[in-house]
Amino acid sequence: MRDAYIVQSVRTPGCKQKRGQFNQTRPEELASFIMKEAVDRTPNLKPEDLDDVMMGCAFPEGEQGLNLGRIAAKMAGFPDKVSGATVNRFCASGLEAIALASSRVQMGWSEVCMGAGCESMTFVPMGGNVPRPHPEYSKTNPEMYISMGVTAENVAQRYNVTREEQDEFAANSQLKAEAARDGGKFTEIVPTPAYKYVKQEDGTYKKESFIVKHDDGIRPSTPEVLGKLRTVFSAVGSVTAGNSSQTTDGAAATIIASKEKCDELGLTPIGRLVTYATVGCKSDEMGVGPKYAIPAALKQAGLTIDDIDIYEINEAFASQALHCIKELDLEKYMDRINIHGGAIALGHPLGCTGAKLTATMLANLKEVGGRYGIVSMCIGGGMGAAAIFERL
Repeated sequence: MRDAYIVQSVRTPGCKQKRGQFNQTRPEELASFIMKEAVDRTPNLKPEDLDDVMMGCAFPEGEQGLNLGRIAAKMAGFPDKVSGATVNRFCASGLEAIALASSRVQMGWSEVCMGAGCESMTFVPMGGNVPRPHPEYSKTNPEMYISMGVTAENVAQRYNVTREEQDEFAANSQLKAEAARDGGKFTEIVPTPAYKYVKQEDGTYKKESFIVKHDDGIRPSTPEVLGKLRTVFSAVGSVTAGNSSQTTDGAAATIIASKEKCDELGLTPIGRLVTYATVGCKSDEMGVGPKYAIPAALKQAGLTIDDIDIYEINEAFASQALHCIKELDLEKYMDRINIHGGAIALGHPLGCTGAKLTATMLANLKEVGGRYGIVSMCIGGGMGAAAIFERL
C-alpha cells in the first residue's frame, strides 16, 4: 500500500450540551467551519485538491442528518467534485472516519482525503430523537439498549473500581485541563464562530455571531467536593455527573494526503496512521473496550505499551477508564495518559471524539517530542477502538 500522511489536524472547542456556547450553533456550521479551516491552515493546499470527506457522526439525524459529510463540504465552499460520506461507529465514529480516509489514500482511491467528526448533542440528544428498539430482540437482549451510565456502574461493581478512585481521577482530569487551557497548551483548537438569536424590539430575532476560544466545560474541583454528588444511574452506585464525561457539541477535521501529492503540492507531513483496531466486548460493560482494542493495535503494529509516548484514552466514565488503565498495566505511565485532561473535563461529543482526540494527540506528541501516540475509546453496544499514530 501507498504511504498516507496527515498534513493537518484541528478541532473546535468543545462546549456543553444545551448550556454551552454552541447551544444555538447548528452542527453543519461547526463542521463546515473546521473543515474549511483545516484546508486554509495547510500551506499549498486548496479545496479543489480534496477528493473525499469521511464524516463521523454518532446520531446522523435531525440537524446533522441526511448526509452531513456532503452537506458540510458544500457549506465549507468545497467544489462539487469533493464527495462526502457520513460514518457511524458511535463513540469511535470520528476515528473510524480518519481510518477510512487514510485507507482510501493508501489504496490509491483518493489522493487527498479528509477524516472529520461532528456531534451536536444539543440538537440531537443521546439516543437520537425517536429511538425505536426492536420489540422482540430488546426483550431477550436488553443490554444492547441500556444506558451507558448503567454499563459504567457494571464496570465499577464487577471490577472493584471505588467511588474514591473515580472522584480522584475526575478531579485530576479537571485540574490538568484547567492548567492546559491557562497555559495555552491546546494548540489544536481553532477559535470558532458561534451564533445566538437575539430578540429585537419588533419581536423578530437577529442571528449574531461571537467567537469561542476555549472548551467551556472545565470546572476545577476536588475529590472531596465530587464525593458529595449523588449517583445518577444507581442508588447504591458510584457513577456521578462529576466522574462521567460531559455531553458536548464540537467538530474536528484531519487531512490525509498521499506521498505523491505531498511531493507535488509541497505539503508537510506531520504524522501518519500506523494501524487501527476495533474489538467487540460484552454490551453491558462496553467501557472495557479499550483494554482489548489497545493490545490488538499494538500487536498489529509490532509495538508495546512502553513504545507509546502519548495516550488519549477517552474518559467516557472514570470507572471504565481506570479499569482499562489498570488492566493494561498503564498506571506506571499516568504522566503519558490524557496529559491535558480528558472527556470528564473537556467533553465527549460522541461522533466527533475520535477526530477531536486525534488532533489533541498529535499536538501533545509534538509538545513532548514523542514519536507514537494512541487514541482509544469504548463504544456503545459493546466495542473498543484504538488507533496508533506516528509523529513525523
